[in-house]
Amino acid sequence: MFLTKLVVGPLEVNCYILGDEETKEALVIDPGDEDDRILDLLKEKGFKLRYIINTHAHFDHVGVNQSLKDATGAEIMIHKGDQDLLRVAGEQAFLYGLDVPPSEPDRFLKDRDEIEIGKIKLRVIHTPGHSEGGICLLGNGFIFTGDTIFAGSAGRTDFPGGNMGKLLKSIREKLATLDDNITVHPGHGPATTIGFEKKNNPFFSTGSFGHEDVEALL
Repeated sequence: MFLTKLVVGPLEVNCYILGDEETKEALVIDPGDEDDRILDLLKEKGFKLRYIINTHAHFDHVGVNQSLKDATGAEIMIHKGDQDLLRVAGEQAFLYGLDVPPSEPDRFLKDRDEIEIGKIKLRVIHTPGHSEGGICLLGNGFIFTGDTIFAGSAGRTDFPGGNMGKLLKSIREKLATLDDNITVHPGHGPATTIGFEKKNNPFFSTGSFGHEDVEALL
């Protein structure tokens, strides 16, 4: 298995390239910018890009969706809950002085879907909260969490589609139940583990918000 992280764009998004070294199939997660670096690495490693996966559709995570699709023929995949968000990504980017060309999904992902490249399998975990269609991607011993959680923190919920109650529910019911040894690859910042976050991330703790408080925020 080949896995690497490229930090791309002015908002320093973690873009991941995951590939099966036997079949030379690959996927890209959250290609927010710098398509030239992504394509150069794929070419260097001899990978054929099959899938472009967005953990959510904020502009900083989808910026070069279309250019990668045009260059490789790969399918763009998102959760349907973020379809409308993807359509306005260019408008969001414009407010920051950035240009994000429009892109349309080829396939909608849903909770518990499986994505395969060679012998590598990823399971989709729908984790709404940072956005309505936010997802995580669980592999064998690792997970890509987008902006659902970071090392010591979690995604903001003050953008359209954000909801703190849903985010806390996603974290505590879907991520906190995972094995402590799973490596977390977030959408921004350094890697961590589920076990470390259980002990140190306040969003995992029921001390800040009890069950009734979380339900009230939904």
